[in-house]
Amino acid sequence: MATQLLFYERATLVTAKAHRDISVRSGAGYGFAQKVNSVPLTAIEFAAAAAHYPIVFAGVEDRVMPAVILGAKPSENYFVDGEGKWKAGAYIPAFVRRYPFVFSTDPDNKNFLLNIDESYEGINRDGRGERLFDSDGNQTVYLQNILRFLQEYQGQFRRTEAYCKRLKDLGLLQPMQAQFNLADGEKRSLSGFQAVDREKLKSLSDADLRAMFNTDELECTFLHLFSMRHFQTMLGHFVPAAAADTAPQAEAGGSDEGSNSRVPAEASA
Repeated sequence: MATQLLFYERATLVTAKAHRDISVRSGAGYGFAQKVNSVPLTAIEFAAAAAHYPIVFAGVEDRVMPAVILGAKPSENYFVDGEGKWKAGAYIPAFVRRYPFVFSTDPDNKNFLLNIDESYEGINRDGRGERLFDSDGNQTVYLQNILRFLQEYQGQFRRTEAYCKRLKDLGLLQPMQAQFNLADGEKRSLSGFQAVDREKLKSLSDADLRAMFNTDELECTFLHLFSMRHFQTMLGHFVPAAAADTAPQAEAGGSDEGSNSRVPAEASA
């Protein structure tokens, strides 16, 4: 069973039998994301995310997806404080907002199955929060809304895959590395991601540019390029006198998401 994991520790299939008396209390914070320095992003989120984070492309071979950079080291997220609060005013990616729920796929990779991370501190059997099933074992409105949100997320994910495929097919992506010089003299670097090559974008044919314009992919590309400025400002928001620079040096690295199968009715429980 393939799951879409990053900070999920015990993703467990949701069933009426196992979770009939489970409630989920929201508002427990984002402490679960404190030690991730990037999360996947769908194309529809670019406009909101570009105002706060660098948007890059991560992946291997033909599997490339957008991601937002949240910190300069693998185990740090500058946008979550010690109390588990996300930085005020910053857009929270849908990948984070859907927690503790996540889809997995069946062994044939055809159907989506709903899972919940049972390590989430908001899960309880005391009736605190929202029930997943009513006393008759039927889905609550809360659970139906969760399923709808995740189904919409997967739909946007598939459209984002098509966008990334176009970038790859047109040869627009190049490996990049971000280098950070901290106030105390420490140097850090991030690699394993890619960005759009501006010169290659300028050299596209009118037909290719029109195709990207008609699908809003050109707008996404401009938002991605605009967001790269946050590499110069990101550390400055959190570390005094910090500075950052980027250069097309490093190799592209790994990716994280995954399935484009349909969502059947039976995937809900």
